[in-house]
Amino acid sequence: MSQPKIYFGAGPAKLPQEVLAKAAEAILDYNHTGLSILEIPHRGKHFEEILEESKQLVKELCGIGDDYEVLWLQGGGRHQFAMIPMNFLGESATAGYIDSGHWSADALNAAKYYGGVEVLASSREDHYTHLPHWPKAIRKDLAYVHFTTNNTIYGTQWPDMPECPVPLIADMSSDIFSVQRDYTKCALFYAVAQKNIGPAGATLVVVRKDMLDRIVRSLPDALSYQGQAAANSLLNTPPVFAIYTSMLMLRWIAAKGMEQIAQENRAKAKLLYDCIEQHPAFYAVAQEGSRSLMNVVFRSTDEAAERALTARSTEANIEGIQGHRSVGGFRASIYNAVTLADVQQLVEVINSISGS
Repeated sequence: MSQPKIYFGAGPAKLPQEVLAKAAEAILDYNHTGLSILEIPHRGKHFEEILEESKQLVKELCGIGDDYEVLWLQGGGRHQFAMIPMNFLGESATAGYIDSGHWSADALNAAKYYGGVEVLASSREDHYTHLPHWPKAIRKDLAYVHFTTNNTIYGTQWPDMPECPVPLIADMSSDIFSVQRDYTKCALFYAVAQKNIGPAGATLVVVRKDMLDRIVRSLPDALSYQGQAAANSLLNTPPVFAIYTSMLMLRWIAAKGMEQIAQENRAKAKLLYDCIEQHPAFYAVAQEGSRSLMNVVFRSTDEAAERALTARSTEANIEGIQGHRSVGGFRASIYNAVTLADVQQLVEVINSISGS
């Protein structure tokens, strides 16, 4: 068996070895049933238990109660970009969007198919190198306000949940369960699994139950949050293995505790940003005050140093630090499963490179 990589990929992302081991065991024999997790019926008692535990873990980690529905859906973030306005934005209504990066821009563009869109704040003109100022006054007649809590491509992150006089909807795909937040400020939040939750294939959606009464158009159940909630996420065959592995990851997070998770993430990010700031050949892309704890995006002022970092990272068994294809440079995604020791290894490699 080859040596495991020190992996900083943006997604699908690193998972803890103990989660991988348990998931691998279940592929051969789930819970001593004689069936693989890939074979168990999605309407049987075994998956019912998995689904229920996963929902309870989400509520526990988010500090929310039974006034929220926890859904496991498919289709990823782009499906949610469309499904949100499809459910909550009427043709004659307007929704507010905070434009802080590539994915928030995709979300607001999808909403234009269903109703009006007002860009409440944007940092596009500064190439998304910082977060825009949260608007001081938000119209109370907006259907909802949508924002993206962490921007993977540019390395910016909102540290807290803002106050909002209308339903607040958050795309938390790349930083959910990474810091302590007040999730009750959200009417709906969602996250694709392949960052901090589990493998690709499942999308977590948590919606406050009163929002189900705000659905503005008649929709097939597959496209309706109300229909999906009524079917308990079992309208069609769900991604059983992805949900099971996500449940294992949620157990792992709960066992560590959110306070420890948050402390570790701050320590990892500080170590890496300090290294980059002190190195003559590299610089962080995101401005101080907006920097992400999950995605450290940096570039080089020296082509030779850039080539050296790429080569020496490979020699050190480090993978996944290439920047997004649209912007280049480097990006180290330091999600929950990435350890402080992993980050120290990357820091050692960066420090071994001389600047011009």
